[in-house]
Amino acid sequence: MAATRIDCDIHPAIGGTRTTLLPYLDDHWKEQVVSRAIDGLDLNSYPPHMPLSGRSDWRPKNGKPGSDLSMVQRGAFDQLGASHAICNVLYGAQAVYDPYMAAAFCKAINDWIVAEWLDRDSRLRASIVLPLQAPDLAIEEIERRAGDNRFVSVLVLAQGESLLGRRHYWPVWQAAEKHGLPIAIHAGSAYRQAPSSVGWPSYRYEYYLAEAQAFQSQVLSLIYEGVFLKFPKLKVVLMESGVTWLPAFMWRANKTWRGVRVEVPWVEREPAAIIRDHVRVTMQPFDAPPDAGSVADIIEMIGSDKMFLFASDYPHWQFDGDDAVPPNLPPSIVSRMCADNPLETFPRLSLAA
Repeated sequence: MAATRIDCDIHPAIGGTRTTLLPYLDDHWKEQVVSRAIDGLDLNSYPPHMPLSGRSDWRPKNGKPGSDLSMVQRGAFDQLGASHAICNVLYGAQAVYDPYMAAAFCKAINDWIVAEWLDRDSRLRASIVLPLQAPDLAIEEIERRAGDNRFVSVLVLAQGESLLGRRHYWPVWQAAEKHGLPIAIHAGSAYRQAPSSVGWPSYRYEYYLAEAQAFQSQVLSLIYEGVFLKFPKLKVVLMESGVTWLPAFMWRANKTWRGVRVEVPWVEREPAAIIRDHVRVTMQPFDAPPDAGSVADIIEMIGSDKMFLFASDYPHWQFDGDDAVPPNLPPSIVSRMCADNPLETFPRLSLAA
């Protein structure tokens, strides 16, 4: 693939279940959606009309930011300079309690993204949206869509029903590894538990910042439950997790592992080394200090130039101006995160060229 800037996280928006998705549901679920007036299943940790959900020039006259393909093409490709982009659809399928309804919605979302986006622009790729409510149905959806190399990862939320390292999810990760699909863990919640370990916050601001704790918990779960030992080729991409929490987290994970490793003898290496091999992070939002020296220190403490992936988070507004590359990054990091790292992380990007 001749590419210089691969955007690993953009967000096409679904207009609604009774409008956008209805043609992609089977007859039973069409009847259910219409008769029960099911609609408006967006997963938002912030109000949809605030600037963070879409700055003014990225909002169509009608509908949600990210719902108009031509506007997304102008914004993500022409304005922000991406050569290719991975679509990650955040909609309410992951939060539905009924596993059969969740599977039907996920199937519809994946079919919609193919017909309305991937088939209309060869620069687009996508993640397979999974109904993790039922791992067997999640595997069915992976197998159903794995033949299309334009799907380059599987999408799950940082806050779901249980930690992602638990054994009942292992068959899902086995299917993902088999097909060369990294696990894209995106900020967001199925709203099963409080976002913090000590209860529910009062404000969306607290909820939004608590996302970093969820990512840390998921990374530890995947390491200590032995997922990467069982599936050594599996990669995990943390999307919208932030970056600067990694050095302290990696240090603390190593320190604690040395003291209690007798409990998890299968974890034979320092957690930080496992993280460097298996975990990747998108670079929006980039929560670094404003000076180049501090940014360089953080990258040095993380200890890898392979972990960083370019992402704009379009149409969400996480940065100033028209350049989604965070400021003060060393040129070598910028070069790797825009092309080499995405191609290594998402092997199907090359297959779909």
